[in-house]
Amino acid sequence: MKLSEIKEILPSLENVEFQLEDGTFVPEHFHVTEVGSVIKHFIDCGGTIRKEKTVSFQLWNANDFEHRLKPSKLLNIIRLSEEKLGLEDGEIEVEYQNTTIGKYSLDFNGKNFVLINTATACLAQEACGIPAEKQKISLSELSSNSSSCCTPNSGCC
Repeated sequence: MKLSEIKEILPSLENVEFQLEDGTFVPEHFHVTEVGSVIKHFIDCGGTIRKEKTVSFQLWNANDFEHRLKPSKLLNIIRLSEEKLGLEDGEIEVEYQNTTIGKYSLDFNGKNFVLINTATACLAQEACGIPAEKQKISLSELSSNSSSCCTPNSGCC
């Protein structure tokens, strides 16, 4: 989800709620402690220099059980970040500590924002020697192939 998308969604909500893909909710007393721009400038294992830029939201649970973040407050935080930091429209990456700090992509299911698990990947598989994934074909597809020349009594054997 891009920053522009969350800005379009927030005015239509009564509450800001985040949930994980497994359906569990971020406690409703969470705080958004950071909104910022993150630039990752790196070299992959194949020697290609890369740069990624994301918008970062950090969610934090405090012992402030009466706290509730309203959509208008989050929208104000975003607008202030755009003004003071020059924050550009970009993909949102959410930091949230469950058992450890995790980084999530963000989606919206029509009611709640959903933290989507992310995974690492090799960006230079051809340089690493990682073999291409082989096409998987079921044996039943092979045996039903009518173009096969080796059928009983076909004389091919």
